[in-house]
Amino acid sequence: MHNFFTKHCVPCEGGTTPLLPEELRNYLPDVPQWSLDGMSRKIYRTFEFKDFVTALRFVNQVGDIAEMEGHHPDIHMFYNKATLDLTTHAIDGLSQNDFILGAKIDRLAEVFK
Repeated sequence: MHNFFTKHCVPCEGGTTPLLPEELRNYLPDVPQWSLDGMSRKIYRTFEFKDFVTALRFVNQVGDIAEMEGHHPDIHMFYNKATLDLTTHAIDGLSQNDFILGAKIDRLAEVFK
């Protein structure tokens, strides 16, 4: 395990190389409920809640974490669900930041169970 939850995102600029397939295979077990898209450019997960208000509270708290980390997910919210896509837009692919944020979001989701 990489203890991504204890790490912090670092600024990523164009010119940084996205994670390689073997690195992705190594990191995915740290966020086992997240899925890798077919092009290996993002990881995503859908969270389900009892109602709209709870889903909205979760999304707002994800926003707070994202601001603290300086790394922002794409958020798709539905009545009682939120799907989050994590990618590093500056490099058009995945970086460690995506796994760090994913681990922190997973920890937050535990509070909402």
